[in-house]
Amino acid sequence: MTSLPAAPPDDQHLWSRARRGDPAAFGELFTRHSTVVYNYCFRLTGSWKTAEDLTSVVFLEAWRKREDAAALAGFVPWLLGLAGRVARNSTRAVRRHRRLLAKLPPAVIAGGAADAAPPHDPADAAARADDERHMKQVLRVFRRLPKQEQEVLALCVWGERTYAEAAVALGIPVGTVRSRLARARAHMERLTEAAATKTAEPRPGSRPEGAHHT
Repeated sequence: MTSLPAAPPDDQHLWSRARRGDPAAFGELFTRHSTVVYNYCFRLTGSWKTAEDLTSVVFLEAWRKREDAAALAGFVPWLLGLAGRVARNSTRAVRRHRRLLAKLPPAVIAGGAADAAPPHDPADAAARADDERHMKQVLRVFRRLPKQEQEVLALCVWGERTYAEAAVALGIPVGTVRSRLARARAHMERLTEAAATKTAEPRPGSRPEGAHHT
């Protein structure tokens, strides 16, 4: 009888190996989850290039902090929580990334953590530019939210995490995630409506459409 192929190791098993210094296990985690982190970093920054840099930083920080993160309830929520902290200070994070690269074992760099951007078709450049313009408009409103509301909205909406996963990433109770997310959505809606109204208002000194000088 033909035996079934072995199931691939889960994230917890790979992370346990990575914590012991196994670069191949860490490389597999990168392969599985780098696109999720990359897209999340884009939503936090509105720039694909910055998202590429920050994705590298997130995985390098994960490698650096691996011994301090023993019992993770969820690897991806932890990664996205790390991404949120990195994105809040992106300029310093990128400089730190360059310094860390010089200290990494070559096998970790070969595993992909130094080259984070998924391949993309150059023909998609116009669509990517449109994505950036749209996201920057959203971020102008998003960044007016209190920090705690930004965190839960980003994780639950942009990161597509459950309440429980967001609670793990932020180290807060599930009930707190629910209440903050409800406030964040209501706050975001009010700010978006106010921004739309302001955009629709005529500028001082401008003439209404169709008006003519006499």
